Amino acid sequence: MTDRALTIEVYSDVVCPWCYVGKRRLERALDQIDDGAPARITWRPFQLNPTMPKEGLERRAYLEAKFGSLDAFRQMEEQVLAAGAEEHIDFAFDKIARTPNTLLAHRLIWHAGQQGCQNAMVDSLFKGYFEEGADIGSPSVLAQLAERIGLKAEPFLEGQDGTEEVKAEESTGHRLGIRSVPYFLLNGTYALSGAQPPDRFISVFKKVEVDQPTRKAGA
Repeated sequence: MTDRALTIEVYSDVVCPWCYVGKRRLERALDQIDDGAPARITWRPFQLNPTMPKEGLERRAYLEAKFGSLDAFRQMEEQVLAAGAEEHIDFAFDKIARTPNTLLAHRLIWHAGQQGCQNAMVDSLFKGYFEEGADIGSPSVLAQLAERIGLKAEPFLEGQDGTEEVKAEESTGHRLGIRSVPYFLLNGTYALSGAQPPDRFISVFKKVEVDQPTRKAGA
């Protein structure tokens, strides 16, 4: 890479399994780039279910409403499980009792960014939800997941700080035309959509390196 730092904005939702897979694949790609200049990664909000009730929905009811039937979900689940196994993610969908409203989780991610531990917070949320079945719509559960990374979040979660910032960042994503996640924006110019394999990320890294601002990498 060049001397200019690589910046990566990741639009995602913490209830998106492909976002978890995409995070791991991005990290594998970055590990293969040995230039001594770590990328600056910023996590941006994108709620897949913006009209979800604040208390969330019972998991089975949500899946039947979204996919039409549990069988349809099972077909997608098999693909996710296989991809997760490749990335050493132990998806445990059977542990998830409720699908949450994720606004509070995104606020916590924003707060973690202010404290310099955003990536670790995202990891904790993904692991808590997908591997442990944690209810990440619950303030107390979110506080516990924050505590794991050394972040005391109870006072923040009790207030409203970050709400407007999260909504503004999400609106920016919609203006960019984002319709699905994960979505990766590199140096504000190059876009990559979906949980792409590491070599695809590396290919885009190279495009960033030669600095061709008029070109965009597709899905």
